[in-house]
Amino acid sequence: MTIDEQRIGAELRRMADEAGPVDALAHARRARAGALRRRRATWSLAGLAVAASLVTAVMVTLPPGGAGPDTAAQVARLPENTPEQLRVVRECMPNGGPVHNMDGNLRLPEQGSAEDFRVLAEYRDKKGMTALVGSLAGFVLCTPTTQKDMAERAVFTYWGFEPPGDLTGFQGDLQVDAYTSHTHSYATGPQRIQHDDVYRVVVGRVTSGVRRVEIDWADGRRTDARLAGGFFIARVPGKVEPTGILDSPPVTVTAYGPQDQVLGRQEDVAFGPLGRGSGY
Repeated sequence: MTIDEQRIGAELRRMADEAGPVDALAHARRARAGALRRRRATWSLAGLAVAASLVTAVMVTLPPGGAGPDTAAQVARLPENTPEQLRVVRECMPNGGPVHNMDGNLRLPEQGSAEDFRVLAEYRDKKGMTALVGSLAGFVLCTPTTQKDMAERAVFTYWGFEPPGDLTGFQGDLQVDAYTSHTHSYATGPQRIQHDDVYRVVVGRVTSGVRRVEIDWADGRRTDARLAGGFFIARVPGKVEPTGILDSPPVTVTAYGPQDQVLGRQEDVAFGPLGRGSGY
């Protein structure tokens, strides 16, 4: 069967020119349905190149910087970093990309470069900030600090917890991607006294119907996460026991809709290190 590449290109261009904002998920489904109907056809390399470039253009509709509730499941390409966000990403990855979880000087090029990552959501408080920084394949956490030699390593976790990473493949309205800790190390005073503030951090993804995500930290505290572009992040100061172990009981994460109705809930989410599925 011969495929009319010009006709395919015209149809995809028509989809791209439809009124904005574009319904990315509808177009994705339409394109996928068309692809299934044509599975037995023999595509030429030229036809594939035209189709891929046009579909990518159709599926990208995010506000500048990824602000505002959207749907992570609709994202085909991540938003561009602002200059400030780009600076954060580069500071987070001084070696140019994710590194080994036991060796901050060992970069893992198969997990991408700093240029592949975007600041997706950030939680700020009076002590500083922790950001969810992601690529199409996975994510790292970043807690900026002036104490560069004591900064947390950029440890990579795949979306979906296995390569090559599945940004859009979660079920329901809520996906918790990590419940872990991050440390902000800094020095104060003329004698440069060292401080290490440890935080419990929860990050994940939601659909466009979600208006609020609440974390029950299981120690009497409940906080709302910061939402941006279908991603969320929350942090609270952690309590370190005299033994040096962080008190980190399981948490409950709940997603609420426009009428504050429960759209999704994950209970007893266990604490764990980053790097799940990365093999390191």
